[in-house]
Amino acid sequence: MSIQNLGLALVASAGLLVGQCEGTKGACTSGSVAVSHARSQGTGDIVDTAVAAGQFNTLVAAVKAAGLVETLKGTGPFTVFAPTDAAFKKLPAGTVESLLKPENKDKLVSILTYHVVPGSFPASEVVKRSGAFTANGQRIAFKIAGDAVMVQNASVAKADVSCSNGVIHVIDTVILPTDKSIVDIAAGAGTFNTLIAAAKAAGLAETLATQGPFTVFAPTDEAFAKLPAGTVESLLKPENKAKLAKILTYHVVAGRVDSIAAASAHEAKTLEGSALTIKAHGASLMINKATVVAADLDAKNGIVHVIDSVLLPE
Repeated sequence: MSIQNLGLALVASAGLLVGQCEGTKGACTSGSVAVSHARSQGTGDIVDTAVAAGQFNTLVAAVKAAGLVETLKGTGPFTVFAPTDAAFKKLPAGTVESLLKPENKDKLVSILTYHVVPGSFPASEVVKRSGAFTANGQRIAFKIAGDAVMVQNASVAKADVSCSNGVIHVIDTVILPTDKSIVDIAAGAGTFNTLIAAAKAAGLAETLATQGPFTVFAPTDEAFAKLPAGTVESLLKPENKAKLAKILTYHVVAGRVDSIAAASAHEAKTLEGSALTIKAHGASLMINKATVVAADLDAKNGIVHVIDSVLLPE
């Protein structure tokens, strides 16, 4: 598949914007945020509007180099979080020049589609939501910080620039997708040593590092320590590899499921074959009898939710 078709396929098949506010924490409000809004209704498409604005020259050049012009001039609708020329200048020296080289086209497509969400979502909708799945496949987080609306580590400088095929929100920083796999995330945290050892013993480490996307409910070292004495040591023995794999795949769901979607689903079928029960308990999210202690850790091939107990299939 060509990069051009890849970009179109990503936009067409990417996960939808999270459909709810933080339902377990009450209604969301936009608050008083210092974001200017475009007053005119645009008649041009996203690309034409960006060109006419005069402050997105680097973004437009990148879109052309990535072969995504036709995609972003398509029917859509799309929501684009558009970095200004000043935003691109914040990147380390030489970064933009490197990304524009033909040999780095895949990486450029990944970065640009990370700024695009399928559907048209004005600021009034964005501030109600905790995040969105982008055309890149990875999730971006939204939050209100003081008077600013934040998209990952970028501030929205101007919202609701209307286009014929969507809406542009201007941001002051280029947001970058993670290049870390689920295994990388776990290894870097330093609290999943037992889980990583178990994944290696079960022959699943390479799968969780290179394939996906997956949603992993990851027990910490403390969670494994709750098991009866000798359980982990026994499971790590070669003769118990099948049993260990069964337990580990009971913690993995196919696809990217963020915490809000999980709470709405109430259950999720695992790679092991049986389903997990998911429910909100006060401000917490419960997976069977385990509590999610940290949610929505994004990886290039999925999402990690940290849990405080090991899940055991029947």
